[in-house]
Amino acid sequence: MYISTMAKKIFLCCLLSCTLLLFCVSDKVHGQENLKRASFIPHWSPQAQFAGYFVAFEKGFYKKHGIALNIQQGGPHRPSLDLLEKQAADFAIAWLSTAIQRRSQGLSLVNVGQIIQRSALILIAKKSRGIYKPEDINGRKVGLWRADFQLQPVAFLKKYNLKVTVVPQSYSVNLFLRDGVDVASAMWYNEYHTILNAGLNPDELTTFFFYEHELNFPEDGVYTLESTLKRDPELVRAFVNASIEGWLYAFKHPDEALDIVLKYMSKANIPVNRVHQKWMLERMKDIVLPEDGKSPPIGMLTESDFIRVCKVLEENGIITGKMPVFDDFFVNFTDHAKK
Repeated sequence: MYISTMAKKIFLCCLLSCTLLLFCVSDKVHGQENLKRASFIPHWSPQAQFAGYFVAFEKGFYKKHGIALNIQQGGPHRPSLDLLEKQAADFAIAWLSTAIQRRSQGLSLVNVGQIIQRSALILIAKKSRGIYKPEDINGRKVGLWRADFQLQPVAFLKKYNLKVTVVPQSYSVNLFLRDGVDVASAMWYNEYHTILNAGLNPDELTTFFFYEHELNFPEDGVYTLESTLKRDPELVRAFVNASIEGWLYAFKHPDEALDIVLKYMSKANIPVNRVHQKWMLERMKDIVLPEDGKSPPIGMLTESDFIRVCKVLEENGIITGKMPVFDDFFVNFTDHAKK
């Protein structure tokens, strides 16, 4: 049968196109097969407090490090360490104090990346109430959150021998704004900004940052189980360093990072306020990368911070069993933890 030259060319072009398509598809599938699957859960709902992880996911940093990651939604009804314990997540975010407590109770978790280096938990008061220094809190009403958030305030009160009336505090600051309490608990990156937005100026407020009173409790850290660490240490290393890369990128590209955060907030049906999230991201940079020349690089946990938290936990009866050992509790995977 006679086939024209043009028909032959068309046939060869089609054959070449199909071959290239099959090669690309095969290569993509092969690449996906080489990725290690892992899941991660923050310890609260999506917000700029977790910008680094969302950015690392959206920018493909986890895939670049060989991980096909699933980010689960955290929140008050999904405790991150509970999901870690049930192996429903491979990696979780938790406060150092909470993690030490759970480790002392038998949960074999390991800190593989301490992200926040400086505590953001503060006590806040109005100068109009005559509060300027710790001693002025004596005899006052102090709003405190639930147990995990009371450790530093209680240690602070003991340090200055203050006798106060403790008032249970919700996540709203309305009681403080209406003078229902003299002193309130707040996170610098969250409730403090809410108070400013309510009409109070910074010079009208007295803030007690615990790290300024030798009570620094590093907060958000990355945790995994010992079994995960032993089974696949390279997966752990990859997750930590991809996350750090995400944080550093977020701090260098804040507008892009905020776009990503707001996308996750909208997806979770959380009210979006870009101005508030911008404040949160800026404060996260202050506590993740403190410019004091003394704090360790992102991802590192110092033994002195660890011992300080353990001591307060023990003094307040939170740890009654065996105290965790630092070298067992923290494993350094921060290959690229540079400021």
